[in-house]
Amino acid sequence: MEPDDRRLLRAVGRRIAELRAERGWTQEAFAEHYGASAKYAQALELGSENLSLTTLARIARTLKVPVRELLAPPRSLRANPGRPRITAAVRRK
Repeated sequence: MEPDDRRLLRAVGRRIAELRAERGWTQEAFAEHYGASAKYAQALELGSENLSLTTLARIARTLKVPVRELLAPPRSLRANPGRPRITAAVRRK
């Protein structure tokens, strides 16, 4: 795999992590909604899974966003350790 390919997978993985965290979901919660293991969710976010178009579409449906949102540049390529913060808006959902 070329370095640019790795960067793309990592960027998409970070974007998935950002969108998941915006919903207040842990990786485990995302995996449950998606129908996969937490280990797979972690691999997605790390960019170690080569995603197909159908997988991207399924992830987008799970997160309730258009596919193009998954391809938008992430705010950061650095992983944010720990669980997402619970905000008042998330608690009301």
